[in-house]
Order: sequence, then structure tokens, then C-alpha cells
Amino acid sequence: MTDLVKLFLDSLTVEKGLSRNTVLSYGADLEKYIFFLKKKKISSFLSVGRRDVMDFLLQEKDRNLEPASLARGLVAIRMFHRFLVDEGKVSENATDSLESPKLWKKLPECLTLPEVERLLKSPNARIAQGMRDQAVLELMYATGLRASEVTTLKVSSLDFQGGVLRVMGKGFKERVVPMGRKSQECVTRYLSKARAEWLKSKTEPVSWLFITQQRKPMSRQTVWAILKKHAKNSGIRKKVYPHILRHSFATHLLENGADLRVVQELLGHADIVTTQIYTHMDKSRLKGIHQKFHPRP
Repeated sequence: MTDLVKLFLDSLTVEKGLSRNTVLSYGADLEKYIFFLKKKKISSFLSVGRRDVMDFLLQEKDRNLEPASLARGLVAIRMFHRFLVDEGKVSENATDSLESPKLWKKLPECLTLPEVERLLKSPNARIAQGMRDQAVLELMYATGLRASEVTTLKVSSLDFQGGVLRVMGKGFKERVVPMGRKSQECVTRYLSKARAEWLKSKTEPVSWLFITQQRKPMSRQTVWAILKKHAKNSGIRKKVYPHILRHSFATHLLENGADLRVVQELLGHADIVTTQIYTHMDKSRLKGIHQKFHPRP
């Protein structure tokens, strides 16, 4: 097996004209690959299948290698198996249709439903600031808006009669998102009491939906501070950040049977591949449930 690797590396230098450092890197990746195959008692590339290649990559992933390093390793293995086919050493390429590890992104953290419930109940809705904080959190979880989208919402963005809001997302693309009954109630209370109180002495109209007590538009940093404050108050130990409510919104929708294309539209993703990461999260959850409860996991 090592002789074939040497022939392949020589061809990279002579025929492909790759640099010495690139060839050395590919050689190191293939050396680990061969060692792995030998540990599996595989002594011929004729016996290597797609599953063996995947097992090797997953082993490397478990070693906490960066996706870029994994991707480079897969490039080396792909080129090597293509070389074996071209040389007539094997009839099929075991790396056909393998997903690039560049797509193996770290799954985003999300809150459980009980954690979301505690978070949304944390603000003191009897005071003005608490009304605003509750409206912000409820709306973010109900709509999956980004923090930047929340801070640029205007009162005119809301359509209470239709129960939706219009939001300008990335690339200046507008989308319409349902608000949900509870978030509408919280936003209505905030508008009629807290916001109205803060703007009582201001003569010029203010178009921004969420403002500070100083009657200025709320910043993304303020959104982050609101989330961190109430996550701490509600006993959530996870590292929280504004996007965690967006991740939770998408994950909980899919867990309850929502269509992936609908979630894509609600999130404002241009490419459904971006939305598919949430299906990976759901699969992980299902796998954990299966292992925990199945009599023969």
C-alpha cells in the first residue's frame, strides 16, 4: 500500500507540478490514512469502501482537527483514490459523493424549551424597562430575528391586524414573519406603556420600535446585555448570545414538524444549505433519544 502512495506522490510532483510543501502535507495525511486502514485489518485498496474513508475522517474530527485540515486530508485521499482508478488498481472510487468536512460546522448551541420559558419570564413586566426587555426577548424567539434586525425595526414594520412584521434582512431582502400571539401582546404593552412614557416629553416622532430610556434607538450591544442579564437571572448556565434565540427558534420549529423550506423563508436564508444545519441538530437529538431509550442501542 505504501508503494502506491509513493507512486502517487511522485506523480503530484512530476505531472501535477505541486509544491514540495503541498506534496509533503498530502503525504502526511495519507500516512495517517494508511495506518488507520491497517489497524482495521485492511491490506488492499480493493477492500476500501466509502464507509472506511468516512470512519477515518470522523476519527480525525474526534481529534478536534479544524474543518480546513480535515478538508485538506479529504482532498489528498480523493486525489489518491482517483489515481488508483486511473492506474487500474481499483475499479471504483471510494470517495465519490463524500461531503466536504468544510461543511462539518460546529452545531450552534440552542436553549431547551424550559430554558426559553424561564428566560422569557425573567423580565419584570411591571416596570417600563422590564416591559421592553420582555417584548424584545419574546419577539426574537417568536420570529427568529437577528439582533441587527431587531434594532432596525420600526413601528411601521408591525402589522397587528395581520399578525406579522416586515423585516429587512441581509442583502436588503425584505421578508414577512408571523409574530405570534404572546409576542404581540408583549409588544403592544411595551408600545402603549413603556415606550409611550419615555417619549411623552419628546415632540419629534420616533420611528424606531425599540428604544432606550434616553429615547435613542437600541443597539445590538443593548440586545446582548438584555439577553445576558436575563439568562443569568433565570439560571441558564450556557454561554448566551443574541443568535441563540434564533437558533432555538429554528430548532424548535423543526423538532415540532415544520418544513425545512418554511424555516428557510422565516430565517431569511438565501441558500437552504445554511438552514440544513438545524436538521443536523435535530438528528443529533433523535440519536441521543434512541440511544437512551431503545432496548438495544
